[in-house]
Amino acid sequence: MSKPEHEALNISANQEQLDILDQLLKPEVQESLNTLVEQLPKLTELVNILTKSYDFAQSVATDDVLKNDTVSAISEIATPVVHSVKELAANAIEAKDRAEANNDVIGLFGLLKMMKDPQAQKLFRFAQAFLEVSSERKNQK
Repeated sequence: MSKPEHEALNISANQEQLDILDQLLKPEVQESLNTLVEQLPKLTELVNILTKSYDFAQSVATDDVLKNDTVSAISEIATPVVHSVKELAANAIEAKDRAEANNDVIGLFGLLKMMKDPQAQKLFRFAQAFLEVSSERKNQK
């Protein structure tokens, strides 16, 4: 490195140091630094907590056994629900198809006969309980 280049680097470094000193002499910067120094114990504690959290998240993210166990647990919970939803959807589709294909008129005696059906009774009890719960919740508001 030539002497002029070396001198230019020194001048540049000195100018940067002067700029930093000018910044540090500003009252608002000094006030901010004082506040920062006062809060250092809290900041240290916060950094330690964040470090521990990061380490935990990193270990969880890279733990294949935990990932597999989590997927298995979710699958165990979701599989019966998915099966029930599929069964309900299939029943609804089949009932819709049957209702569309059947053009019979359902009279009063037909309704009375249907009301004796155990599934209809279950539906009526559910509807009654649902309406009671809805009414209670509406009255609570």
